[in-house]
Parts: sequence; C-alpha cells; structure tokens
Amino acid sequence: MQKTELIAALDTDSLKSAGHLIDKLEGSVKFFKVGSVLFTAAGPAAVDLVHKRGGRVFLDLKFHDIPNTVKGAVKHAEAMGVYSVSLHLSGGGEMLKACADLEKRPKLWGITVLTSFDEYGLFRAGFRGGIDKTVKNLAALGLANGADGVVCSPLEAWRLRNIHGAKIKLITPGIRPEARGDDQKRAVTPAAAREAGADFIVVGRPITAAPDPAVAAAAILKELK
Repeated sequence: MQKTELIAALDTDSLKSAGHLIDKLEGSVKFFKVGSVLFTAAGPAAVDLVHKRGGRVFLDLKFHDIPNTVKGAVKHAEAMGVYSVSLHLSGGGEMLKACADLEKRPKLWGITVLTSFDEYGLFRAGFRGGIDKTVKNLAALGLANGADGVVCSPLEAWRLRNIHGAKIKLITPGIRPEARGDDQKRAVTPAAAREAGADFIVVGRPITAAPDPAVAAAAILKELK
C-alpha cells in the first residue's frame, strides 16, 4: 500500500497565527496548505513563512479562469517555489493543458467535486450526473490533459484508484478523526482515506482547532501508519 502524507491546512487569518501553528508541528508535518483566507490576508509572505520553516507548500487557490490567465497564475506560483497548486478541472482541458505544458511548474492538482457538496447541492449547482460520475469524468479529463493529482473525497478515491492505478496522485480533504457537525458533507477518518488509496490527506480544523495541535497531528500520523 502507498504511503499517505499529511498536509496540515494553515487555515488562519494572519501570519502570526500561521507561524505559531507551524512551530507546534515542527518535526512531524512537512506539507502545509496555504489557502485563500491566509493568502488574501498575507499574500506570498505566507508561502515564504512555510519555506523558511523548511516546509513544502500546497497553494490551494483553486484557479478557474480562461487558459492564459490560469497559466500566468501557475507561472507565478512556480516562481514562489510552491510544491503544488489546485485548479478546478471543470475549467476544461484547454486550461489544464496550458498549465501542464509550462516548462517549469508546480504539481497540478485538479479539483473534482468539493467535499462540502452532497448530491442535492451538486444538482442545484447545475451538475446532473451525480457525484460519482462527475468525479470520474473530471478525473479522466485531468489525467488526459496533464494533471498530476486529483482532489476528491475519500468516498470516491477508491474508485479512481481502481480505474487509474498509480497513474495519478489522489489528494483527499474532508478528513475527520470523528464525526463533527460542520460543513464537510463527505468526510471520513484518516485510516479510511488511506485504505481508499489516498496519497495525501488535507486536515484543517481537527488540527488547528485542537487544544494541542501537535498531539492532534501525531494521532493522525499514527492512524495513517
């Protein structure tokens, strides 16, 4: 079975709080997600903060625009030295290929269906094929146009692993060590994500909101083993 890496989500609204969290996780976590909240609050300084602490950055800004615009954004992400970026696979094959064809670029991780969606929510958003079919089709589109990884719920990850094998990395958010009443509709435990074939799990609030983030991260890492 493949190794499953933990990405800790720096879902904070300031560099100071992000720095405190990184310090608490030093030595146990090497991948950190910089998302839209922290990036709009602090900009590229958030990426620099992780790099100065020896970490690697998943820049999760979910690019979705015309091909040339997203290509330019990915070029700037490469200049910042990030490990990977996210972009919506629903942006289409031309957008993906424009980024994949860059001479130098970070890993391209394609968003399929957000884990905040359930079947009804996806239908209301205009997708008529259901979650499983939509994820399957978008993943195939990503693989055909140069995506290095696919972001999906662990509930769909095992199907993609069975279809594509090791051809593509699977990144799974919506990880919850136990049931919580929040906005993640399709959440599973770290162990279940690993069993589903996830290469990376992205964990936010179970670490950031824990009384001791280091203890919470250690428990998740233990479960992944």
